[in-house]
Amino acid sequence: PMLSEIGCHFVILGHSERRQLFHETDDMIRKKLLSVAGQNMRAILCVGETMDQRQAGKTIDIVTTQLDNALKGLTKGVIENLAIAYEPVWAIGTGLNANPEQVSEVHNRIRVHLKSGFGTWSGGAIRLLYGGSVKPENAAGLAQLDEVNGFLVGGASLQVESFLAIAEVFNEN
Repeated sequence: PMLSEIGCHFVILGHSERRQLFHETDDMIRKKLLSVAGQNMRAILCVGETMDQRQAGKTIDIVTTQLDNALKGLTKGVIENLAIAYEPVWAIGTGLNANPEQVSEVHNRIRVHLKSGFGTWSGGAIRLLYGGSVKPENAAGLAQLDEVNGFLVGGASLQVESFLAIAEVFNEN
């Protein structure tokens, strides 16, 4: 309620640092989603895998499990005010970047999963963001992917020139 009172419109939930450092579970995130929706704010739900999980071939299982657990039992209205940010944990602040093929595969699988769980219209209306170390150097290639509807920009948002260059990519597309 305090965030709503000061005019907050978006809340990031499920970020990897919250999951790791504060041991937030998918159930805790689901409860927060309900609270955010109750205040008429939009949630950005972060999902993603670690390097060990990716190397073990578990990326899709991890991401869809995070989605299923966090979105379990949520109403259509909550779902329609949601954005999902795929943030591979291994690409945040490590110097490693997911390539467009990796991002495309995960985003496409997320979209199919959402449509099968919430229907073609609702599942197709959810914005899918990419948030794994977005920089001016990789933004253009990622922005051209069909299922990348925007970015969740971290460190590059603290540098005006970098952030503007990333934003300009979507103006050009």
